[in-house]
Amino acid sequence: MPTDGHDLRHHGDAEVRDDGAALVDLAVNVRADTPPAWLREVIAGSLGGLAAYPDGRRARAAVAARHRVGVERVLLTAGAAEAFVLLARALKVRQPVVVHPQFTEPEAALRDAGHTVDRVLLRAADGFRLDPAAVPEDADLVVIGNPTNPTSVLHPAATIARLARPGRTLVVDEAFMDAVPGEREALAGRTDIPGLVVLRSLTKTWGLAGLRIGYVLASPETIADLERAQPLWPVSTPALAAAEACVAPRALAEAAHAAHRVAADRAHLVAGLSRIAGLRVVAPAEGPFVLVRLPGAAAVRRRLRDLGFAVRRGDTFPGLDEEWLRLAVRDRATVNSFLRALETALTPADR
Repeated sequence: MPTDGHDLRHHGDAEVRDDGAALVDLAVNVRADTPPAWLREVIAGSLGGLAAYPDGRRARAAVAARHRVGVERVLLTAGAAEAFVLLARALKVRQPVVVHPQFTEPEAALRDAGHTVDRVLLRAADGFRLDPAAVPEDADLVVIGNPTNPTSVLHPAATIARLARPGRTLVVDEAFMDAVPGEREALAGRTDIPGLVVLRSLTKTWGLAGLRIGYVLASPETIADLERAQPLWPVSTPALAAAEACVAPRALAEAAHAAHRVAADRAHLVAGLSRIAGLRVVAPAEGPFVLVRLPGAAAVRRRLRDLGFAVRRGDTFPGLDEEWLRLAVRDRATVNSFLRALETALTPADR
């Protein structure tokens, strides 16, 4: 779906398909070495129940307990991406606004549902920070990511809450919030903000992109509207088993540990990048990825492929151009190898 030169349906996995399958993957924002063995065992153990229709009650109750809300405020979905489609189809909105740069599926889903979408473009000069005053007052649906893909910016919860208005739906994509130590600035579980809808994904931290599991937290009225737009049995039995397991205390403790490890690995990556002349890192980065700007980025990305590394092009995100690349955070050994390849890929003209 090219829109104003931006392919809204391009995603990082395109970099590692087909001839990219053997590349070292810094393009996809799924935690490496996942799902862990214990989670694979849970999923495998659910296969004995495949003859029965999926029953999401236990998983829904587990998610509700994890966020200390009632089950009527939870909807399980086939990944967060399904939630964007449900929102676009079920809600009666007149003037939707998407805050960019961010994950492009919300805008794509809105356009597919026949909506005319306005954009608020955050500026690189401002560090891609949110200014609530930039959002039109008459917008009745506002979508923003936190931490935002691809900028890795973590907006203050209080700043995002200032976007709430009576009669406005405020959608906050928190797909990467569990990669933030302490989940600071999270709005998941808040019931005091009018019109708030929070989306969560279990595919990033737990490596379940192929299983498709996420959920929505919102008012009971909004959840009911979305549920009516959802097909029957949208979440499979294995995905329900994974959801229940991933919000259990053991899993939350493991995710918290992983978030601190990602933060340390990200700091190592940023330190290495900061030593490269002519390259700019959007800082402070708070997600499991960083956004960088460098001249000739498109050519550098192609050279990196020749050297065995895949990175995410940035020009498919509204508000960015061909000088931007997104890099997933990996372990230190992988990062060190990547930094050496990046130095090789940079020609004097790129610096």
